[in-house]
Amino acid sequence: MLTGFGNHFATEAVAGALPVGRNSPQHVPFGLYAEQLSGTAFTAPRADNRRSWLYRLRPTAQHATFVPYDAPSAWVSAPFVEPPSPNRLRWDPLPLPAGAVDFVDGLTTYAGNGDVAATSGVAVHHFAATASMTRRALSNADGELVIVPQEGTLTLVTEFGRFDVAPRQIACIPRGVRFAVELGDGGGPARGYLAENYGAPFRLPDLGPIGSNGLANPRDFETPGAAFADDDTPHELIHRFAGRLWRTAVGHNPFDVVAWHGNLAPWRYDLTRFNTIGSISFDHPDPSIFTVLTSPSDTPGTANADFVVFPPRWLVAEDTFRPPWFHRNVMSEFMGLIDGTYDAKAGGFAPGGASLHNTMSSHGPDRATYDAAVAATLAPHKLAGGLAFMVESRHVFRPTAAALASPALQGDYDAVWAAFAKAQLP
Repeated sequence: MLTGFGNHFATEAVAGALPVGRNSPQHVPFGLYAEQLSGTAFTAPRADNRRSWLYRLRPTAQHATFVPYDAPSAWVSAPFVEPPSPNRLRWDPLPLPAGAVDFVDGLTTYAGNGDVAATSGVAVHHFAATASMTRRALSNADGELVIVPQEGTLTLVTEFGRFDVAPRQIACIPRGVRFAVELGDGGGPARGYLAENYGAPFRLPDLGPIGSNGLANPRDFETPGAAFADDDTPHELIHRFAGRLWRTAVGHNPFDVVAWHGNLAPWRYDLTRFNTIGSISFDHPDPSIFTVLTSPSDTPGTANADFVVFPPRWLVAEDTFRPPWFHRNVMSEFMGLIDGTYDAKAGGFAPGGASLHNTMSSHGPDRATYDAAVAATLAPHKLAGGLAFMVESRHVFRPTAAALASPALQGDYDAVWAAFAKAQLP
């Protein structure tokens, strides 16, 4: 694995396969085919421009006509048609599917916003797989995919190479990259979350007054080394385009890149390496200090989407209510719990579950958490074990009809705030 984020990488699975001094020479080594993959517009500023050159056994243009993918799918795309709701929503963990279901067919959409045609917005899905993808690959022209395992290890097979991703790690598949998901851990089932970003590619947030260190460090993002399959076995390619699923036949294994270089590639990040910044005097800081990745919008400082993590950390602030306080935000928040407990909820928010608080929806700690926090002796305390994440967006999330009808949706979520008594003035 190579390390870095937004840097230039060069890797070859066969010595001499990577051209030197030219991206597309007249004669590519070994007769390989040169192909550029552009993740941004050609004229994007140099600091934002992302592209890679791939040198492969066959050009990706070698496939049959796309036809609609006719298998039932709960993977919904923007624009979302269900009316948005101001209600606070929370789901229990969704069950694993019965029988053999792979990553593609095991996707269920919770909610999303924006419009894929306008390259704006984000969606959050649940994935559950009991089988590996076999002789099939997936690509998504609508956006990049951030995979958040909650249970079970995945092996991601990509055009750029292969790597594992386990709970407490995340992985990103850039827009348009072909990949397959295999089950690790001896083929055991896996489930988790999938954030689909339709907007500007995720990047590290600026640190501003924090300085040059803190939050996610570029050196901790890992990209795969080149690895290829010389395999003439026919494969099925599932392609997400303009909100629909399509399929085509490819007469060979599509993971045939022998060498590549550039700054656009799949990556993996270990969330336990996130360097948390917090208050060491008083008051509860805003959740923006927990931002791992941001997808900027056309409004500076207001993200199309942020990926935020709440990791184990020390709490030391004095005369301060330490869990998240009651709040209403202009940004909409979708949360998932990877493991442990979340410090604002004493119960009801289980690993594998999810919650949605749309813009200006009032939320905060439940009564048990509140009572414990106001009575606590404020000594330094390690908040250990739990790991939650949040996908935050400037756009309102619209839950899908399936998510609203799911038996996992908690009908009594509002009741967690019902027991607060009126404050008594002197």
